[in-house]
Amino acid sequence: MELTRFLPAAAVMAGVTYLVRAVPFGLIQRKITNRFLRSLLFYIPYAVLAAMTFPTVFYCTSDPLPSLVGTAAALVFAWRGSGMVSVALAACAAVGLTLLLQA
Repeated sequence: MELTRFLPAAAVMAGVTYLVRAVPFGLIQRKITNRFLRSLLFYIPYAVLAAMTFPTVFYCTSDPLPSLVGTAAALVFAWRGSGMVSVALAACAAVGLTLLLQA
């Protein structure tokens, strides 16, 4: 991409990113007391992260079976209250074992 097209595009993207994060601080001067709105704002980062990463889980291997087994293992470990590292290790181990058994 040419530098004359890249710099304006990068400036617009930086401006939009800044405005999306800065405008709420400028508009909202007092503490949010609405329980629903506070709950909504609390869970937005988790929902966005899940929406970005979850679909990729099923395309990380050429066969969907190891992905499904890893997702199932992660859900079971998460449901039982394990930490994030334990859940990730269990999912990776389940995918690895499934791949080894398929070979």
